[in-house]
Amino acid sequence: MRYILFLLTLLTLPACAQSRYGDIDFEQIKKLQMAQVAITSLYVDSVDQQKLAEDAINGMLSKLDPHSSYTNAKDTKKLNEPLNGNFEGIGVSFNMVKDTLLVLQVISKGPCEKAGILSGDRIIAVNGVKIAGVKMDRDSIMTKLRGPKGTIANLDIVRRGTQGVLHFKVTRDKIPVNTVDAAYMITPTAGYIHLDSFGATSGKEVHDKIALLRKQGMKDIILDLSMNGGGYLNAAQDVASEFLPKGSMVVYTDGRVMPRQELHAEADGLMQTEGRVVILVDEFTASAAEIVSGAVQDHDRGTIIGRRTFGKGLVQRPIDLPDGSMIRLTVSHYYTPSGRCIQKPYVKGEKSEYERDLDNRYTRGELTSIDSIHLDSTKVYKTLVKHRTVYGGGGIMPDIFVPLDTTTYSPYYRALRRYNLINEAVLRYVDENRKTLKRKYRKFEDFEQSFTVPTSLTDSIMAEGKRKKVEPKDDNDLQSTLKDLQFTLKATIAYDLWDRNEYFRLVNKRSDIVKRALQFLKEGK
Repeated sequence: MRYILFLLTLLTLPACAQSRYGDIDFEQIKKLQMAQVAITSLYVDSVDQQKLAEDAINGMLSKLDPHSSYTNAKDTKKLNEPLNGNFEGIGVSFNMVKDTLLVLQVISKGPCEKAGILSGDRIIAVNGVKIAGVKMDRDSIMTKLRGPKGTIANLDIVRRGTQGVLHFKVTRDKIPVNTVDAAYMITPTAGYIHLDSFGATSGKEVHDKIALLRKQGMKDIILDLSMNGGGYLNAAQDVASEFLPKGSMVVYTDGRVMPRQELHAEADGLMQTEGRVVILVDEFTASAAEIVSGAVQDHDRGTIIGRRTFGKGLVQRPIDLPDGSMIRLTVSHYYTPSGRCIQKPYVKGEKSEYERDLDNRYTRGELTSIDSIHLDSTKVYKTLVKHRTVYGGGGIMPDIFVPLDTTTYSPYYRALRRYNLINEAVLRYVDENRKTLKRKYRKFEDFEQSFTVPTSLTDSIMAEGKRKKVEPKDDNDLQSTLKDLQFTLKATIAYDLWDRNEYFRLVNKRSDIVKRALQFLKEGK
């Protein structure tokens, strides 16, 4: 009877209605509702109503563009945390070593540091629940460590060199999530900033780092947006405002039913008119990172160096659902100030082909040779100051192309990485030698100049590889791998002893894109 009454209610709705977003065909909405009710009420077996609804939503979105998506409540919270600027927890970064949580870094002024927990400690239990040696997955462990601000996490800890189990009472608090993970003087007059993503605090982070580097003598800046997948639109506006004159257009959005919206550079940017700006990009630079790159290029404010960016120029509007889940629905396109659409071509409903685009670029040789890049001659635009020619059709083409070096790492090295043998070896090595290393290398500069990767460490990695039937094909492969291995090990050890800032200070010495940027600045252009 209730099923019949529900259907009658649906049938009383108007078949079609006009809304401020366009025509809505309620007849089709009723069909979906009736199908859900019919399956739930009459199907021969019981059904999971939540999964039924989620499958229907995903089915509809799969026929649209590649970036409209649905996430359940748990995944929505997990996805939003890195962009929101903070989460609530105990304040450590960790990794798992033989089913035991090993603390890598204790966040400065965070709850764990205040409680006296140290890098290298092993957390074996949280509030009486054992998490060591029980094969608990990483997400479950994080759930136990995190919790609302003010709640207590009673931690049982084993510390190297100390007998027995130590007990700590940690009061959870808000933990900042930084999106700038490196900022240092790369030359006496040039600063380097690596921005990992565009989160709620990115504008302030970049602003503060620029101010710090200027005090250290920075005249020019290298902003590294390689591997940056984007984030919040307003964060892109904030970051771009550091480099563009006040009032300059950063980006505009336009869609079928969404009115055109323009975002402009705001006041207080520290390098709006002074100093040279170099932005580094690659094929993984996307969305908000492309907005900043395109705006700086269109206003002739800086030089873009690297490879053509990903081409993600679709604006997703988050639609919160009652159970905490979310639909991210594409509502408009991003356009650079000159009018270029950032979004690369796609066919609705063919997401798998879209996802193969980077592989196709590699196959065509676009990542390794500028001669293999075919720009769309029907989408030609001019920059706004110098009237240079730039192209639309998807992504931002750099002013200076740097090919991908496919010979950087040997086949043997890549095989060792696939088995995660390098990271596991570093975790063990730093865990066993942390105090000795910290005592010997009190400053990173000492480590950078004097530390040599011990032969025993590389030998142990290759021995483990041999047990997994991973061996070099010849002596050239072996010698090349040893060089690559020693470089990666030193950088990864630096990361575990200090932070990502020191990691980038080492790996940038080998980056072709960074080296080309330094050459450009040295040439005085």
